[in-house]
Amino acid sequence: QVQLVESGGGLVQAGGSLRLSCAASGRTFSRYAMGWFRQAPGKEREFVAAISWSTGFIYYADSVKGRFTISRDNAKNTVYLQMNSLKAEDTAVYYCAARGVISTKKNEYDYWGQGTQVTVSS
Repeated sequence: QVQLVESGGGLVQAGGSLRLSCAASGRTFSRYAMGWFRQAPGKEREFVAAISWSTGFIYYADSVKGRFTISRDNAKNTVYLQMNSLKAEDTAVYYCAARGVISTKKNEYDYWGQGTQVTVSS
């Protein structure tokens, strides 16, 4: 089993930036693809970004392209989501997830963190 813990969420003004972190433990972290998802109140959890274990494959939701950057540091067992130019519609609980093969579909991920709240004021 892989354990994931998100951090870095908070309150930020529209146009500002935040960097989320996801610390992983258990098994072999470097061989897992990682994804970021988010869920706003009353809405389904949606895909944000994903990165393969080698960092060679990266995918973003259209809504965050050009603003968010996913990265990972396997030596630190950590995945990051740099969020710039934040908008009110980015307000949500952000979750990181892990699976053996990169995917943009939440149903295909095996392990999930508890989430970190991001609130963007406007």
